[in-house]
Amino acid sequence: MKSMNVVASAKKKKVPVAVLGATGSVGQRFVSLLGDHPWFELAVVAASERSAGRTYADAAPWVQSTPLARRAGGLVVRSTDPDSARDCPLVFSALDAAVAGDTEKAFADAGHLVVSNARNHRMDPEV
Repeated sequence: MKSMNVVASAKKKKVPVAVLGATGSVGQRFVSLLGDHPWFELAVVAASERSAGRTYADAAPWVQSTPLARRAGGLVVRSTDPDSARDCPLVFSALDAAVAGDTEKAFADAGHLVVSNARNHRMDPEV
């Protein structure tokens, strides 16, 4: 099973992960929780085209109570295209339900495990 492979590899080294919708408050919470996680390395932050290309610190007015990790702040925001996170087997999605459905499906179809905060696929029997 693919999910077991991700967990097994997490015990050996940190698994690179991506956060979709990283500039919003839910995305920022994911970034905050993943900053010093023992199993995961925050490798990609992705958001809308208006944020893509900017550093995360410049693109995301930080609203969390904990400080933004320097490493996370220096990441360049990428687009929400599956190729933007090709080296991340695991993707955390904080996308709004209005755009989450198609985007999350595209990531899943590209082979990523997707953990979503949106309602779009909750009743899908494959989820």
